[in-house]
Amino acid sequence: MTAQAIPREPQQDRSRATRQRLLEAAIGCLASAGWAGTTVAVVAERAGVSRGAAQHHFRTREELVTAAVEYGSDVRMAQMRERLDTLADRRPSTLDVVTLLGEMYTTPLFRAALQLWVAASSDEQLRAQVVPLEARVGREAHRLTVEALGADESVPGVRETVQATLDLVRGLGLADLLTDDSARRTRLLGQWAATLDRELGR
Repeated sequence: MTAQAIPREPQQDRSRATRQRLLEAAIGCLASAGWAGTTVAVVAERAGVSRGAAQHHFRTREELVTAAVEYGSDVRMAQMRERLDTLADRRPSTLDVVTLLGEMYTTPLFRAALQLWVAASSDEQLRAQVVPLEARVGREAHRLTVEALGADESVPGVRETVQATLDLVRGLGLADLLTDDSARRTRLLGQWAATLDRELGR
């Protein structure tokens, strides 16, 4: 009796899996080791792939980390949509929404994105890649927040209030980088939710 051959994983699937491992490893590395400590070789080792395999997917460190932050941002937006979908039978409260936003800006992905922003601020070529990415992520975050809040942006001042909400949670994420700022963040988000309710006429 001959043993049955084990089906081989298609090359395309293996390539996709390798790319995803590299992206996830880059996010983790950038968040923990910063820009200086995130090289293609280090990320490849963390992902468990050869440096050659990594460079097959990403020719430069800039390409790798920008793609990683874009990938992570897409995942973060998808997770927010999923969380909102679980509340589909009722509109989430304003506090639900701002708490969810606050969580988005205290993740390893936010730390990774921050490292990328800092590096891009003094590197013109990197900045040229990062600025359009952040503009797209910002638009999507704004759109999701408007949808979650049920805000009417035709009312004067509402668009600016929604943007102020996003700026606030981003700032609170920065405050959480060095110390655990969760208790203060919870109080501030509770107060801001009450302010939003008044501004949105709830």
